[in-house]
Amino acid sequence: MDRIIFVVDDNDVNLVAAENALADDFNVLTMPSAEGMFELLKDVRPDLILLDIEMPGMDGFEAMQTLKSKSGTADIPVIFVTGKNDKESEVKGFEMGAVDFITKPFSEPVLIERINLRLNT
Repeated sequence: MDRIIFVVDDNDVNLVAAENALADDFNVLTMPSAEGMFELLKDVRPDLILLDIEMPGMDGFEAMQTLKSKSGTADIPVIFVTGKNDKESEVKGFEMGAVDFITKPFSEPVLIERINLRLNT
């Protein structure tokens, strides 16, 4: 259980659901904002980030742009986990460098499988 997953979402219910789904297989660190994620990134490097798009302050697209622009974080795989289910958001996410796009509410087995595929476990 040495793989670290960041879950970034402004909704506590979603943070708890993701943590409950992943805690048996991963070290899960949850945070309610992208700003909190960047603060934690100063000390912890995750193996993968689950990132919501619609958040107050810095949204997921802005966070992704910042992640991909820095050499120390550009190669961290990001999966958008969002309530947005329009094709434009999905295409934009992939163009920005997301490795996957999962619509909420997510299925726990699907979430775990997609993470495992990205981490080659």
